[in-house]
Amino acid sequence: MTLADYLPDLTDVPASFLDEAIFDSFTSWTSSKGISLYPAQEEASLAVLAGDNVILSTPTGSGKSMVANAAHFIALAHDQRSFYTAPIKALVSEKFFALCDIFGPENVGMMTGDATVNGNAPIIAATAEIVANIALRDGAEANIDQVVMDEFHYYSDPQRGWAWQVPLLELPNTQFVLMSATLGDTSALEKDLTERTGRATTPVTGTTRPVPLDFSYVFTPVHETIEELRDEGKTPIYVVHFSQREATERAQALTSIPLINDEEKKAIAAEIGSFRFSTVYGRQLSKLLRKGIGVHHAGMLPKYRRLVEKLSQTGLLKVICGTDTLGVGINVPIRTVLMTGLAKFDGQRQRILKSREFHQIAGRAGRAGYDTEGTVVVEAPEHEIENVKLRRKAGDDPKKRKKIRKKSAREGEVSWSEDTFNRLTEAEPEQLTSQFRVSNSMLINVLERHGDGYEHLRHLLRTNHDPRTKQNQDILTTLALLRGLLDAGLVKRREEPDRYGRTYHLVRELPRDFALNQPLSPFALAALDLLDPESESYTLDVISVFEAILDDPRAVLRAQQSEARGEEIAALKAEGVEYTERMTLVEEVTYPKPLEELLEQAYDTFSETQPWVKEFELSPKSVVRDMVEKAMTFSDLTSTYQLSRSEGVVLRYLTDAWRTLRQTVPEAYVTEELADIIEWLGELIRQVDNSLVDEWAHMGDEDTPISEEALERELAFGVDDPDALTANRRAFKIMVRNYFFRLVDLFALEREKTLAEMTEHLEEAPDFPAALDDYFDEYDDLDLSADARSSEYFWVREDGRQWHVRQILKDPAGDNSFAFVGTVDLDASDEAGEVRLSELTIEQA
Repeated sequence: MTLADYLPDLTDVPASFLDEAIFDSFTSWTSSKGISLYPAQEEASLAVLAGDNVILSTPTGSGKSMVANAAHFIALAHDQRSFYTAPIKALVSEKFFALCDIFGPENVGMMTGDATVNGNAPIIAATAEIVANIALRDGAEANIDQVVMDEFHYYSDPQRGWAWQVPLLELPNTQFVLMSATLGDTSALEKDLTERTGRATTPVTGTTRPVPLDFSYVFTPVHETIEELRDEGKTPIYVVHFSQREATERAQALTSIPLINDEEKKAIAAEIGSFRFSTVYGRQLSKLLRKGIGVHHAGMLPKYRRLVEKLSQTGLLKVICGTDTLGVGINVPIRTVLMTGLAKFDGQRQRILKSREFHQIAGRAGRAGYDTEGTVVVEAPEHEIENVKLRRKAGDDPKKRKKIRKKSAREGEVSWSEDTFNRLTEAEPEQLTSQFRVSNSMLINVLERHGDGYEHLRHLLRTNHDPRTKQNQDILTTLALLRGLLDAGLVKRREEPDRYGRTYHLVRELPRDFALNQPLSPFALAALDLLDPESESYTLDVISVFEAILDDPRAVLRAQQSEARGEEIAALKAEGVEYTERMTLVEEVTYPKPLEELLEQAYDTFSETQPWVKEFELSPKSVVRDMVEKAMTFSDLTSTYQLSRSEGVVLRYLTDAWRTLRQTVPEAYVTEELADIIEWLGELIRQVDNSLVDEWAHMGDEDTPISEEALERELAFGVDDPDALTANRRAFKIMVRNYFFRLVDLFALEREKTLAEMTEHLEEAPDFPAALDDYFDEYDDLDLSADARSSEYFWVREDGRQWHVRQILKDPAGDNSFAFVGTVDLDASDEAGEVRLSELTIEQA
C-alpha cells in the first residue's frame, strides 16, 4: 500500500478531530514500515499539521525526508497542492521516483524546466527556479498551497539564491517547510516568514544526531587509511574528492586492496544481474563494482549512478569514490566519510571549504538503524604525510631529525592543516545571506501578473531580504531594464489598466516558461528565416541554430578544441613553422562554431528589439552536427574525444538538444532528413540510458498521448522486447546507415586502428591497410559530402533478422568501384545495444 492509501475519509469526522485523524493515519503508515518518529520529526510534523511554517534545522541523518512525507500527506488530506524543491535536477528526479513509490505515481509529478511529467498532480517535485518563476508570474494567486524546500542553505548560493528567496516573498498564502542540516541562526527568517504569511513559524532544531559522529585527522596515505578502516569494520566508506577525474583514478588505484570475499562477489554479481554496461566507462565500472568499489559523480550516466546507489544500499560496496555532490542529499547510505582534502576549486579559485560545506559532506556518515556511530576522517595534505614519514624514519635520533628537509605545499597550492580541521569541526554554519537579484526575465514575469505591476515590483524590490542600499541599486537596475523593454517596443504602457488590472503589457506574447526552457528559443525561431532552404547544408544549419542556444557541454568543447589544436600544431610543424610561432597561432584555434558570424550578427539585431535576450549567452557549437557529419554513435563521440568520465554530461546535452529540436523547430522547417536525425537521436539517447525514460513511461502520464514511436514499438517487427534496439525500425535503419558511413569517414581519414575497433566483433574483418593502399593508389581523395550519404550510394535489403547493406565509396572519378558490403545481424545488435554485423567485405570492381 502507498501512503496515499492511508488517507482518511474525513467526511463525517468532526472538525475538532480532523488533525488527529490525519496524523493517526500517517503514523499508521510509518508503523507499517517499522518506523518510529524521532522527537524532532514528530514536532515538525505536528507543526505542519497545525498550519505553521516550519524551519527544520536538524543534523543530516535525522530524517528530514520523513517530515517532507508528512507535509505532503497533510496537504493531500486537505486536497491541497504541494511542491517539493531541490537544488539540482538529478536530486529532483531521484525525489520524484521516491515520492512515486511512497504516494503512487498518479499523485506525483515533476517539473525541471527540461521536462514536465504528470504536471497536474497534487504533489510536484521541482527545481527551485520553477517555483520561483510561478511565484513571480502568479503571486498570491499561484496554485501552490505548500512548498517543502529541501537543502534550503542554497538560499545563500550567489548564482541561484534568488530562486530560494522569491517564493518566500511572493507566496503569502502558502505554507513553507524549509529544511537543511546547516542553516545557522534563522530567527530573522522566522520573524519575516510569520509576518508575510500570517502563520506562526516553528523552528525545529536539534544538535543531537541519531547517529553521533567521530572525527579524526590522519597522516596516512589514502589507501592505508582505507585498509585500516576496513580492518576496523568501518565500511562502507565514501571517499570524497573534489574532481571527477580524481574520484575515478582513486577507484582504479584501490583495485589492489582486497575488500570483499567470494560470497560477497557472488552477491554483487546477482544484484547486477542482466544490467547492461553499454559504454566504455560502464565496462570499467562493472569491473570495479565486482571488486566492491563504486564510483559516484555527476559526470556519470544516470543509470550507473542509480546502480551504485542501489548496490550501496545493500552494503555490498565497501568503498565508493565520489565527489562532494554527496553533500547535496544523494541517497548513498554509508558508515564512514573519508575526505581526501579540505580545499576545493569553486569555479573561480581554489579555497578552503566553508563550514557549511564541510558539515554537509561529513553529515552523510552514519546510517540510522544500522550504525551506532558514524566516522569522519580527513586526510592531511601530501606534504604533511611525507613529513610525518620522514620524522618516523629519523626516529628519536636528534642528528637525523636535524637533517630532515621538510616538504611544503606546492607553490600556489591552497593547503590546510590540523588546525583547519579542528576549526571546521567546531564551527557553526555560516549565516544565511540574501542573494536576491533582478533580471529582465524576472521583470517580464512580474509585469505579466494580474494586478498593478508597479505595486508588485515595489513589494518585490522594497520588501526582499537585502539591505536598503542594495534595494536602491536594484530599483535603479529595474528602471533601466524597464526603459530598455519600453524602448524596444517589447513592453507598452496602457492609458487605462486592462481587465486584469495591468498597466503594462507585453507586445509580443512569450511562452509561460520562456525563462526556464531554452530562453533563446524565440531568437532561434527568428534566425531560421536567415537560412537558405536550397543549401546542401540546410538541415545541419537548422541544427546549428538550435545548438547555439543550448548550455555548453564544457567537457566536450574542451576536447574538441584540444583535438583541433593538436591537428593544427601537427600541420604547422609539417610546414616547418617555428615552435614559438606555432604556439601563438594555435591559441586562436577553438572548437567548431558553425554559423558563428551569421548568428552573432542576427543576435545583435534581435537584441535591439528584445533586450531581455542579453541576459542569456549565445554559444555556437557543433556536437550533434559533428555526430551527424561524422556518423558517430554515442560510443564514437565519447571515445573520439576521450569523454568516458563525462558520459553523463554528454547525455544531458544530447537530451537537451533532442528535446529542443523535437519541441521547438516549426513543422515547416523540419525536412525529412531532420525528422530522421531527431528520430535517430531520441533512440540513441534511449539506448544509452533508458532508466528515466522507461520509469516515466511505466508510471504513466495521462496527459501525454502515446507517441508514434511507442506505437511502432508495440507493433515491433519480429521483436519480443519492445525496448530492444531494433524495435524502432526507422531509428535502427538510420543507425545502420550511420554505421556504414562512419566506416567511409574513417576510411577517408585512414584511421586503421579505429576501423579495426569498429569491426572487432567480426570473426573475419576486412584487411583495411591493404584496401586503403588499393584505393589511394587509384584515387587522390574520397568524397564525404552530403551527396556521398545519399540513397544513390547506400541501399539496404531487409531479410528478416538479417539486413544486407551496400555502401559505395564516392570517388572523384565517379567510378563507384569500391564499396563496403555487409550483413547486419539484428539479434546481435539487440544484445549489444549497437549495430553489429555478421560479415563485412570491401568489394572492388
